[in-house]
Amino acid sequence: MAEHTDKETVAVNILDKEYLVASPGDARGELERSARYLDEKMREIRASGRVFGTERIAVMAALNITHELLQNSGSMPESAERTLRELDERVREALEQPQADTGA
Repeated sequence: MAEHTDKETVAVNILDKEYLVASPGDARGELERSARYLDEKMREIRASGRVFGTERIAVMAALNITHELLQNSGSMPESAERTLRELDERVREALEQPQADTGA
């Protein structure tokens, strides 16, 4: 994969919290779409009332999304595995950054 040097900080909202994530400029749309999808899945899990706590909701959403990915592809191709590793790193970086005050 080509190394991206033009990174920008993108603000994404997941469960009403803002996270700042470094992203190559050409991947901004994908990152925003991924964040919306994750937010939707986490909201579905929270609304079920069976899972409590943001961390547990995030883990369940990750498991569900991974399950969907594996069912759709039959097996995880190397490119999907690499993409998941990159997304995991972005999430880790975002969670390590101080959260912005959303005024809530």
